[in-house]
Formats: sequence, C-alpha cells, structure tokens
Amino acid sequence: MSFSWSAKDHKSYSNPPSAGLKRPRNDTGNKVTVVLGAQWGDEGKGKVVDLLATESDLVCRCQGGNNAGHTVVVDGKEYDFHLLPSGIINTKSISLIGNGVVIHLPGLFEEGDKNDKKGLKGWEKRLIVSDRAHLVFDFHQVVDGIQETQRQAQEGKNIGTTKKGIGPTYSSKASRTGLRVCDLLGDFNDFSARFRNLVQQYQSMYPSLIADVEAQLKKLKEYGERLRPMVRDGVYYMYEALHGPPKKILVEGANAALLDIDFGTYPFVTSSNCTVGGACTGLGIPPLNIGDVFGVSKAYTTRVGIGAFPTEQLNAVGELLQTRGHEVGVTTGRKRRCGWLDLVILRYAHMINGFTAIALTKLDILDVLDEIKVGVAYKVNGKRVPHFPANMEVLHKVDVEYETFPGWKADTSAARKWNDLPAKAQNYIRFVENHIGVPIKWVGVGKSRECMIQMF
Repeated sequence: MSFSWSAKDHKSYSNPPSAGLKRPRNDTGNKVTVVLGAQWGDEGKGKVVDLLATESDLVCRCQGGNNAGHTVVVDGKEYDFHLLPSGIINTKSISLIGNGVVIHLPGLFEEGDKNDKKGLKGWEKRLIVSDRAHLVFDFHQVVDGIQETQRQAQEGKNIGTTKKGIGPTYSSKASRTGLRVCDLLGDFNDFSARFRNLVQQYQSMYPSLIADVEAQLKKLKEYGERLRPMVRDGVYYMYEALHGPPKKILVEGANAALLDIDFGTYPFVTSSNCTVGGACTGLGIPPLNIGDVFGVSKAYTTRVGIGAFPTEQLNAVGELLQTRGHEVGVTTGRKRRCGWLDLVILRYAHMINGFTAIALTKLDILDVLDEIKVGVAYKVNGKRVPHFPANMEVLHKVDVEYETFPGWKADTSAARKWNDLPAKAQNYIRFVENHIGVPIKWVGVGKSRECMIQMF
C-alpha cells in the first residue's frame, strides 16, 4: 500500500479544526502538589496534608475508600477522616472526592456528622464529589468479610482487609458491573434494576450472602438526594481548577506505596493505585500538571495485617515502638507491627513516585532508645539485591543489612526548629536524607500541627 500527498490535499487543512478553539486561560495550568505514603500506610499523611491544606484552595482525594484513616489534631481537637479529604477542616478551601475513590455513602455521612459534632461545621458546603466515583454498597462489605473467611479456611491465612468492601467494589468496577454516583442520581428505576442484578451476581457466587435489597434501595435514594448538591462532573471541575486563575491544589493519597495494587507487597495490598499515577487517573490530572510530590515516612516502620516485613522487631524494641507510638489502626483498631526504618522500601517508593521531598514523622518516639538501627540493604543468599523483590517468598527470606546509630536519649517533643534537635538526631535525619537521595522538608515530633519542624 502506498500513500501520496499533493498541494491540493494541503488546502483542506489550511484552517485546522483547532484554529477557532479558545485557548486555555493558562497554557500549562496550575501545578498540583501530591502527598503520598512511602511505607505501608499510617505514616502521618493527614498531618502533612493538614499543614499544606491551610494554604490550599482545593484539596482532593484520588483513590481508596473508607479503608484509610487520617487523624488530624487542630487546637486540641482530634478529627478522624476516612473518606473526607483532611483539607475539609480549612473553611477557605474546597474538598474534592475524585472518580478514583470508592464511596460508601452511609460511611461518608456518618463521618461528616460525627466530625460536625466536634466542631466541623458547614462541611457539606465545602465538599464536591465526582459523578464518576463508584459506590460501595453494604453487600460489598459483607462479601469482603466472606472472602476473608474463605481465604482463612482454604489457605490458612487471609489478606487482612479492613472489611469495608473496597476490594469487592473495585472488582465490580473492573468487571464493568459497578454503579457510580451518576447512576444513582440518574434514572432511579434503571439504577434499581442494575443494583438488583449486581446483588444476584454476588449471591450466585456467595450463597450465604443475605441482602435486604428493597431496604438498601430506599436508603440509597435518601442518600442520593442528600449527596446531589455536592456532585459535579469531576473531570470538567478539575480542568477548570487547573486552567483557571492561580490556585494551590493539593492531592492527598490514601494508603501507601507498599500497598499499591501494582507495586506493593502483592497480594497483601489494597485495591487501588496509591502511588503518583493514581493522582492522574483518580482525578483526571495530566502528568504535566503534577508539581511537588511529597513522600511521608515514619522515623521507623509499621505495618497493619499480615505480609512480609523485613525490618520487623518481634522483641522489646517492637513493643516499645508500638506502645510509645500508640500504633493502633485508625480504621480497624488493630495493633500495628513495628520495626526499624527500612531505607530499601523508601528508595523503592522514590523510584516509583519521584519524591521531591520527604516528611519524616514521629521522630520523638525514638527519643528513649540507646541505639537505633536503619535497614540499608537486603541480602539473598549472602548477596546484596539492588531491587525490591516482587516475590513475597523471597522477601520473607531476605537478610537485612543495618547501620547502627547511638540514641540521642533526649526529649525532642518541644523542638520547633532544626537547631532544637540533638546533634545525634540531626545525624540520623541527614543519614536518611543522603541514603534516599531526597531532601527531608519536615520532621515530626508530636501529634499537633505545631510539632512539624519545617527545614526549608
């Protein structure tokens, strides 16, 4: 097959289709700042988001559901967020729940009402929900529990999900049977028919599943009407925010790099992309508009549930970190497993996310230790491996190479600037920074907003 071109063909393109289009008001658009977990979650992302949200015009959630939990302390009041972006506290900013988030409506309104009683007034007027977001139903949560029970019975171990229905909802989404916010707010008869079909599908797979379909539909209709004023076309809203007047836009990731469905310690992961790509797909943000990407890491490592954990300390050190750090899951109430800081994990998270800076939280928890270890490399059969193993059997068997530091044995909780920190604590921070190759922008030494030392 051959192609020819002549000047005559050129004439038809002399006035291209785009010639009459209005150019965006801002060619490249506003840059978006993204905050992501760099370990297995629970790193204190909420605190970093809260810090940045005070100066942000728009704060967005891009993935996950109410399986995630952020605790934010402001003026002595402790707020727990699971679906609401942490920026909802800022009365001058708008919060957006993007299309990549899966929303359990009873959970959303229960969370809002609970925080309203703590003083979070007017949150519904500051919240926007993408019409493309998928819905988590009560039966998804029941299925989540059934699946965990089956895994335990068949394999002798489960994944350790939060049983919030997140995995089954993303499964519905991937199998093209899921229902979205736009479906709920559209023709309710059509929505009801599709809802019944979805329940029947799950009941055929899980005969023990019991669902009061009509009662759930009645409640969903009520929730839909309460939700309606908040719903927008998320793609168009995001485009307008990016290409309108200058705005500070913040994206808060839920979960963390090692729980990412593609890059985490599979299968002991969540069901969404909680790395930087999730900000693009979960909100409709072009990569060109991604600006700073801040990773959040504890000064040690924790993990909820089962799965490989090379630097875990099943000893007095692990117990001390768990007790001093109050390491209990916000969403599940489960005790977190604890261990030394793992720089192999942080370097791996940086490879995927391209962090521009790191927030190192909970340094004060290490204050009482005589010596502090940091995992710097993995060895398999005596040989260093330059990458983070994909195979969980291999990861279970790695030997960790540690660097040991003397403890500073001093209270850092009152430190508010770099020079307030003991020299040995400064050395620890600089070692971490140099080893990962990413500057540390904040160091956390307590729960409240004031306890974040900003380095630059």
